[in-house]
Amino acid sequence: MKRKYLLPFLLVIQILILKIIRFFPETVEAFYSNGMYPYISNFLRITLGWIPFSIGDVFYFVLILLAVKWFWNNRKNWSSNWKNRALSILSVLSVFYFFFHFLWAINYYRIPLFEKMKIEREYSDADLYNFTKKIIAKTNEIHSQVTQSNVLKVVFPYSQEDTFYKNLNGYKNLSTEYPFFAYSNLSIKKSLFSLPLTYMGFGGYLNPFTNEAQLNHLMPMYNLPTTSCHEMAHQMGYASESECNFIGFLASVNNNDLYFKYSGYSFALRYCLNNWYIRNEKIYHKLLKTVHPGILRNFEESEKFWMQYETPIERGFHAFYDRYLKLNQQKEGIDSYSKFVNLMVNYYKKRPL
Repeated sequence: MKRKYLLPFLLVIQILILKIIRFFPETVEAFYSNGMYPYISNFLRITLGWIPFSIGDVFYFVLILLAVKWFWNNRKNWSSNWKNRALSILSVLSVFYFFFHFLWAINYYRIPLFEKMKIEREYSDADLYNFTKKIIAKTNEIHSQVTQSNVLKVVFPYSQEDTFYKNLNGYKNLSTEYPFFAYSNLSIKKSLFSLPLTYMGFGGYLNPFTNEAQLNHLMPMYNLPTTSCHEMAHQMGYASESECNFIGFLASVNNNDLYFKYSGYSFALRYCLNNWYIRNEKIYHKLLKTVHPGILRNFEESEKFWMQYETPIERGFHAFYDRYLKLNQQKEGIDSYSKFVNLMVNYYKKRPL
């Protein structure tokens, strides 16, 4: 086989292999997620975590520049040499596709957290209603402890760097019951692309090539603990967005610090209320009346922040990301973020908040 066909051919082989391994989640769990991946992940976090800026963002920026330069240099002879140009693009995609999966994305095919933690999948409207009332009461309680008031919004007192380190306390406490949630070797960075992330409507992302958790440093601070804990869950090898929402929530509410607990409970509360807004607006408004005005002010703060950056770019990127998630074992696409309500409702059926 000619060299120029080798990498495109290997891309096809990779796609076929991934089509097969999705039927063997136990094998993926044992040999990759709990076998090879922790070594890869910890090596990258130890190697890059101490660097104060995002190596992954720099990597992406250089790649974009090289891609623009390549297309510009080949713009004149594209039509006459389209076959070789197409093979070059497929070759590059093949290399990236391999490292994307080898370094992180095979975790999409591991055992679901429902099975790992023995949590039921289904719940009734009555289950959701009872849970929403409980989480309203709990969020109100934490809010009062933080602000000594029902009407004041929570003002987060810590810097972003302090928040990242304080997240370790929540994961340490969580891992005493669930050792598979143990986290070490912190590698969380403020993204150099925070403004583009804001326009795309995202609070952060994991760079799968460097295993750095990238955080949007422009978003409201009270959201930061749960959002950063979400990205840390990705670092630990959990690919599902709903699972990372759930793990990030658990890590936040298991933190000893009240501000972190508030971030987790208010995050979960907002998802529950949004769920009711879709299901039954009458019940939604009934429940909303029982939430402290100060909590609603935090929600309003967050909503105003994201709305000022709302553009067609966000809708277009969400459509692209929705398709990406569906291609990677998350059938609900971007709606999978809210599926962590299923996990929460069933997890707390037999335990107090």
